[in-house]
Amino acid sequence: MDGQNLNNGNVAKPKSKMVAGLLAIFLGTFGVHNFYLGYTTKAIIQLVVTIVGIVLSCIIIGVFVVFGVWIWAIVEAVMIFTGKIDCDAQGNPLTD
Repeated sequence: MDGQNLNNGNVAKPKSKMVAGLLAIFLGTFGVHNFYLGYTTKAIIQLVVTIVGIVLSCIIIGVFVVFGVWIWAIVEAVMIFTGKIDCDAQGNPLTD
């Protein structure tokens, strides 16, 4: 089946590298790009840390927490665009 995994008898639809990268840039602090790629554990960690950071923003430390998650997302966006992250959680290659 062209090296793609089967899900309930259906061939998995390939994910777009461009969509994943743009999601990482614009919504990366919420882990949306990782949800899109199927990395739900990492996405939930990003989401929870961002929410905690927003709550803690009233005592300044939260701003740094959210900033750290934003940097994490930007690094992942660069990794997606440069091909260091080249497949989704099921092992399907990302399309251009």
